[in-house]
Amino acid sequence: QIRYSIPEELTRGAFVGNIAKDLGTDVAKLAAANLQVLSDSDSQYFSVNVNTGVIMVSERIDREQLCGQNPRCFLHLKLAIENPVEFYRIEVEILDINDNPPEFPSDEVSLRIYELASLGARFPIQPAQDPDVGTNTLQTYHLSANDNFNLNVKARTDGGKFPELVLERALDREFRAFHYLVLTAEDGGSPPQSSKIRITIQVLDANDNHPVFDRPSYGARLVENSPLGTLVVKLNATDVDEGPNGDIRYSLSSHNSAALRQIFAIDEQTGEIRVQGNLDFEEATVYEIEVEAKDMGSPTMEEHCSVVVEITDVNDNAPEVILTSFSSTLSEDALPGTVVAVIHVRDKDSGEQGKVLCHVSPDLPFQLRKDYEHQYSLLTSTRLDREHVAYYNVTVSASDLGHPPLSRHTILPITLIDVNDNAPQFEQASYEVLVAENNPVGSVLVTVSAADPDSEQNSRLSYSILRAGGTDPGLDPTRYLSIHPTNGQVTAKFPFDYEQTTYLQFHVEVSDGGSPALRNRTLVHVFVVDQNDNAPRVHFPRAGEDSATQFRISPSIVPPALITKVVAIDADSGRNAWLSYHLVEATDLGLFSVSLRSGEVRITRALQETDASAHELLVVVRDAGEPPLSTAVTLVVLVEEKGPEALQGSEARAADAGGLPAITLYLIVSLVLISTV
Repeated sequence: QIRYSIPEELTRGAFVGNIAKDLGTDVAKLAAANLQVLSDSDSQYFSVNVNTGVIMVSERIDREQLCGQNPRCFLHLKLAIENPVEFYRIEVEILDINDNPPEFPSDEVSLRIYELASLGARFPIQPAQDPDVGTNTLQTYHLSANDNFNLNVKARTDGGKFPELVLERALDREFRAFHYLVLTAEDGGSPPQSSKIRITIQVLDANDNHPVFDRPSYGARLVENSPLGTLVVKLNATDVDEGPNGDIRYSLSSHNSAALRQIFAIDEQTGEIRVQGNLDFEEATVYEIEVEAKDMGSPTMEEHCSVVVEITDVNDNAPEVILTSFSSTLSEDALPGTVVAVIHVRDKDSGEQGKVLCHVSPDLPFQLRKDYEHQYSLLTSTRLDREHVAYYNVTVSASDLGHPPLSRHTILPITLIDVNDNAPQFEQASYEVLVAENNPVGSVLVTVSAADPDSEQNSRLSYSILRAGGTDPGLDPTRYLSIHPTNGQVTAKFPFDYEQTTYLQFHVEVSDGGSPALRNRTLVHVFVVDQNDNAPRVHFPRAGEDSATQFRISPSIVPPALITKVVAIDADSGRNAWLSYHLVEATDLGLFSVSLRSGEVRITRALQETDASAHELLVVVRDAGEPPLSTAVTLVVLVEEKGPEALQGSEARAADAGGLPAITLYLIVSLVLISTV
């Protein structure tokens, strides 16, 4: 076995040893013996030059990688020689060099230490690691200069060294909250290598300081009735501690009364004292508030101060209006001076601020009368009319004499009770109605309507029919007509006949439901309009049913001689009575003619021997109605030679017939006048 020693990290080709020399053999013989180098590891760190017998480094050798922290590190080789076969064991010791500095796990470490930590307290620091061995490994630590900590290095049996910070002087966070140190690790190499770690120490606060107010007492001045939320004063206390130990909470001391706590409130965060209740000078003129400030440390520390609040008096009490007596309803016929309400007024303020004056609007029919100090009566000042104004809101205004004055308004609702002081009034003074004769029974002829401005029972109306003065006593309107008592619809009991009744007038009376009832009347004129319901009636010549009237004429009659005249009368009026006469049929239509309006029948030409001796004429009388009605009459004309008696009779008939047109004219004129009216 052959042993060599070489330092780690040699370059490739570096000389390790001469195997031929160390084995005592010839180099040529080694070359002829087929020399081979076999390594126990996976890597070939060495090679042999068979020509020279020199062992050289073929790969980088890192002792820390091969052997770690072992104090000694070896690599083993085997040399194989043929003819004869021989094996040689070679042991190469790898010597450590100082190629690694000590290294901390991190570049910086943070510690949090309570400011009341005891002296001598130890705070371990993670040690540095140096993979070298022997004197090249970590040997010592150095701590930067400071006022509070020393360094203690703890050595273990395995040679490890662990640094510790030892508290030598008490900490004070309020003086210095952070300490910054540098720890240096150094090995024993030549030259030595080192590394550093920064140590940040945060001093944790301890509740060792109590809050301090910036002044022992505070003063403020407020006017009474200050709005809720008004700032009274803002307290300021400080605590040099930090975190919860320096976090201050404000509160009202338990020494304060419950009433004071209802008036003032303090914000525990900001220390603002604000008004949360009513400030009344009449109840208290000065308030003294005890306040305490506590920190949130454990245990808590507190401080106290007082706040004096002076209240300034103002005119803060409005007058009060008290109704001693009041009636919300009033009859509309109440006389002026009627008492509606008795009012008492008062004001809690004193002096001029407690004097009260009352008034109501001059636009209302009411007035105030001062009975004596602090009492008024509300009276009616004029006549009332419910139909004009049915409801009043009387505002009683009470004002004091303060600066500025305060007032209070009280509304008195007054409802007027209706009195039946208004008679019903028709919409029209009179009504004119046109009714066609033969109207249906029960048809509505007219609707009369009246109104009463009164209310409820006093405005409930009832209608009735009365006979109008100056009318025919035989024409009782209640016989023909009826009226609905509530809606005023006038209906017909019977159909009207124009030929019997052309005009009817009557009164409609309306009465309200008051007591006593009030009434009114309206006049209704009913005009019956004629309908074409009568056919013409022939007055001449008179003939029975299914019979004809005969007339005799001489063969020598000279045209246009009058043979006869058809006289007819129509009971209708107007166009319905305008008659026309028509020759509809005749034995010889060319021999006779009938006048369209007068009904005269005349011969139109001289008789001839060939003409018939008897002629039958059919005359139709027709009116002008829609639709028209008609009546027919048959005339028989005989051609005969008569003596003078016969002719005289014919002339007499003609004379009788000649007297009729005047009567017809009178009838027509009368009918036209009636229709016009």
